[in-house]
Amino acid sequence: MIAFLTGRLAFKAPTHLTLDVQGVGYEVHIPLSTYYALPNLDEVTALNIHTHLREDAIQLFGFLSQSEKESFLLLTSVSGIGPKLALSVLSNLSVMDLVHAIRSEDVEKLATVPGIGKKSAGRIALELKDKVDKIQGVRTPVAAADVPELDGPYEDALSALINLGYRAQDAKEALKRVIKAAPGSLALKELIRNGLKELARG
Repeated sequence: MIAFLTGRLAFKAPTHLTLDVQGVGYEVHIPLSTYYALPNLDEVTALNIHTHLREDAIQLFGFLSQSEKESFLLLTSVSGIGPKLALSVLSNLSVMDLVHAIRSEDVEKLATVPGIGKKSAGRIALELKDKVDKIQGVRTPVAAADVPELDGPYEDALSALINLGYRAQDAKEALKRVIKAAPGSLALKELIRNGLKELARG
């Protein structure tokens, strides 16, 4: 089973990408949250991978954060929720929004995802309510004191990383390193992308 891949980003689209790992191109299906945070083509990126075996194919699903992968696996454990539908959920709800909706049994929120009806939303809330706390990095909302005194895009980038499931302290430290290394101010997208790279390095 392939659990992790690091390689050159050869192609990217909102639904999938191709990762060149030492001359071998791996097609990986991804959620929109991962797509938006990808680096430019030909840059190196690392993905958490789930290998899905079918009778007629082997499919790879990739995620920039471990919390997204764990959320994906939990979703696919629900009856009637396959890999593509699980990706749709993660493309429309952040990990923290998903966890909050499940904890509060917010069926209406879950049913806003294309392909998820109220019946499926109810199953997700019922079957996963006692399991979502196991997702890495998921915890209760961050207190104001835990948020660094940053303005504009920096604060938004921190919020985005936390919503992807990273711990507030880890996200804060990663963004500090990004800001320190940057020659000037960075746009929000660059901050998130570089922050994810720092978090992937550990």
